[in-house]
Amino acid sequence: MSEVRTAAEAAPADGSVKAKPQRRLTGLVVSDGMQKTVAVEIERLIRHARYGKYVRRTTKLLAHDEHGESHVGDLVAIVPCRPLSRRKSWRLVEVLEKAGAPKGTAA
Repeated sequence: MSEVRTAAEAAPADGSVKAKPQRRLTGLVVSDGMQKTVAVEIERLIRHARYGKYVRRTTKLLAHDEHGESHVGDLVAIVPCRPLSRRKSWRLVEVLEKAGAPKGTAA
């Protein structure tokens, strides 16, 4: 017969559990028109294979924003989660920087 071990039994005896660091991306909110969802644009630099020049690439990801705390222009941090819909498998962790006041307005 095979034994069934729980997670607590499989953990080391000293109680230390090494958790894999969670992937965390930062990006700019480009759309907040959906309910509980924001579109976040992630920008990265890749090196061109032949010429060696660094090229800017962007990826747009949909992230779950449960409380609607982020708006267009905010800098946010997102982490992966289980798929919540066809394209949405990221979750908003925190708003790092709020968008400033609209340009052209006098203070």
